[in-house]
Amino acid sequence: MLVIIAFFILHWYFSLFFQTFFLHRYAAHGMFTMSKFWEKTFHIGAFLSQGSSYLSPYAYGVMHKMHHAYADTEKDPHSPKFDKTLMEMMFRTRKIYNEISTFKLKVTERFTLGVPSWHAFDLFAGNIWTRIVWALVYILIYIKFAPSAWFFLLVPIHIAMGPVHGAIINWFNHKFGYRNFEVSDTSTNLLPIEIFTLGEGLHNNHHKNGQNPNFAHKWFEFDPTYQIIKILDFIKVIKLVK
Repeated sequence: MLVIIAFFILHWYFSLFFQTFFLHRYAAHGMFTMSKFWEKTFHIGAFLSQGSSYLSPYAYGVMHKMHHAYADTEKDPHSPKFDKTLMEMMFRTRKIYNEISTFKLKVTERFTLGVPSWHAFDLFAGNIWTRIVWALVYILIYIKFAPSAWFFLLVPIHIAMGPVHGAIINWFNHKFGYRNFEVSDTSTNLLPIEIFTLGEGLHNNHHKNGQNPNFAHKWFEFDPTYQIIKILDFIKVIKLVK
């Protein structure tokens, strides 16, 4: 049982870190810069951590820029105001994501400017057969280590880990929580100390100042990812944009 619990926690947080650090704060917002070597390294890290739910940094970055530009309007790729259920929102988001990643959706330069692109790698990492192989790896780990069949209920979360993280924020952080700022959308903060989503849940703060790498604002709020960003900046892996 301990092996399965440890595996789930590690997968949750490694996937989440690459999503908030690389896809969100770097690819979408350009809060810091890095060399091409480190960009490719974190790109591969996103693939290894997200596995079957790999999200293209290019498609994610473009879509997230659209979310900020059109927050809670009909053009927002994922606003709970226009979907009756969480699953409806997830399927609509998936459709728009696929259209961006396959270049079927024509977007203006304002959404693509500065977003890292490694199309050849995305074709491999996002391929259906690559995703199936990852899913089989998760299943085999559970066959080997799960103490009972009930634990297999966690396997779908492993398979859809990236979209699950996004859905938590894009649905619940527009419905529940508290607000520090009265912005034009419905964004909220779920918890002041965001250890479960590594700072992503401080969503209202982020919507107020989208370029601030520290999602915490009040003295009692804490953004774990920002602490890692400061360390990476200090050791010259990245350079914070001032």
